[in-house]
Amino acid sequence: MSTKSKIILALIFSCIGFMIAIQFQSIQEPKERDTRDMWEIRTQLQAEQETQQELYQQLDELETTLQEYKDNAEQDQINTLMESVEVLKMEAGLTDKTGRGITITINPVFEESNEEQVYPSVTPELLNRLINELNNYGATDIAIGNERYIGVTPIRNVNGETYVNNRALPDIPFVIKVLSNEPERLLDYMEVSQSKDDFSIENMEFDINVEDTVTLPSYDGNIDLEIVELDETNEAGEE
Repeated sequence: MSTKSKIILALIFSCIGFMIAIQFQSIQEPKERDTRDMWEIRTQLQAEQETQQELYQQLDELETTLQEYKDNAEQDQINTLMESVEVLKMEAGLTDKTGRGITITINPVFEESNEEQVYPSVTPELLNRLINELNNYGATDIAIGNERYIGVTPIRNVNGETYVNNRALPDIPFVIKVLSNEPERLLDYMEVSQSKDDFSIENMEFDINVEDTVTLPSYDGNIDLEIVELDETNEAGEE
């Protein structure tokens, strides 16, 4: 419980205690012989009843305030849970994400002596090697073209084309966006990476730049939870 919450509760309970003390004191006052006439007695009784009614009203207001405080505390917990969900969604790649990073533009390299220029293509093997190196060198989030790469993203060959998240990879040139906590260091690694050499053999080159603002799209596919269910079954069996 925060200091502010403790102060609020202390004030509420102090007020309640003060009213109870007043009520107790009025009850415990010694009885004296009453020499007043009936009219004065009725007037005094009415005044005391009004005072008691005010005390009850104040007590009711304090109880309402206390309930509102409790409700707000529960709402704070709900808000905290919602914030946690949003953080998890961001970490899972289910929301757009912006930060510092690098962009890798994959361009074709044509031989001057070759009259028929054929655009090279990125195979699933080349793309998987590049992603592995990016992850090893400090990438936190990756988008290939307009496709967000997450842990369950499939990269495979479909009828001679490379598919990412069940969508065909665009023809080169296209851009791979990468977020990193140390983008300058990541750029240095990628400039001398094995992937750069592998793409060069296939007549492709990297144009790598550090960017202060890189925005990655969210993953918009369906996440298959069968693997999670399988893991839970295995854990239950191990227990």
